[in-house]
Amino acid sequence: MDEGYLEFSEFLEHSSGICLGHNKQYLVTSRLRTIMKDLETESLHDLLSEIKRDARGKLKNQVVDAMTTNETLWFRDSHPFDIMKRIILPEHFENSRAASLRIWSAACSTGQEPYSLSMTMDEYGKMHPSRGKINHRIVATDISPTALEEAKSGEYAMLALGRGLDAAKIKTYFDEQGDGRWKVKRDIAQSVEFRSLNLKDSFAALGKFDVVFCRNVLIYFTAELKKDILSRIHGTLKKDGYLVVGASEAVNGLADKYEMVHCRPGIIYRAI
Repeated sequence: MDEGYLEFSEFLEHSSGICLGHNKQYLVTSRLRTIMKDLETESLHDLLSEIKRDARGKLKNQVVDAMTTNETLWFRDSHPFDIMKRIILPEHFENSRAASLRIWSAACSTGQEPYSLSMTMDEYGKMHPSRGKINHRIVATDISPTALEEAKSGEYAMLALGRGLDAAKIKTYFDEQGDGRWKVKRDIAQSVEFRSLNLKDSFAALGKFDVVFCRNVLIYFTAELKKDILSRIHGTLKKDGYLVVGASEAVNGLADKYEMVHCRPGIIYRAI
């Protein structure tokens, strides 16, 4: 295997937690092509040398950003959002644990998940008009400055909207901007707060949550880091709060912290 690739893999894992494995050279090449062309570097070894010479860390941030920016979908996998309406929200409010709800969308990418959650809260409120407007706050975090910038803008091309949204939802929750782009309506966007966060870092400043969505990112980490992140997420959850992970992800080896809940369809984890 190319020595430069191994060296780069170690750099990326140390910087972001992402474990590339032994068959991702094509991914690295495609995502870093523009940066390497601009720098006129021909190898990953040379790129890492440039990163070490950049005292301000700007190039390091650019490279990590390029490697961690991923596409996502609106209402991805659908089950978690249905579970919110069928199980989590009714239980939360009927038990009168609190008048409000705090949700964390970890690794939120370009914003589709937290905005989908805000829409889900709106839909639940309309299903239960007697409750009045539900007070909720969604904290959305990501390591990528580029992804967060797009997420904060709340503007998307129709092609991006078509990945998970039907015409009715687009009409209900977006305003056309007149340039082929659509902007999330203010009442949906105002409940979402975007913050920069590396999942390897402390979560202490985030506060406590009733629900944490951490989906489709744990698969990129080593088993050791994954367990560490899930343990620290537990520290952010209120007692009996819920963790939602991706369809291909599971919470293993943490039976003292989480209880699996079968929702048929779907699985979530209750903090104990």
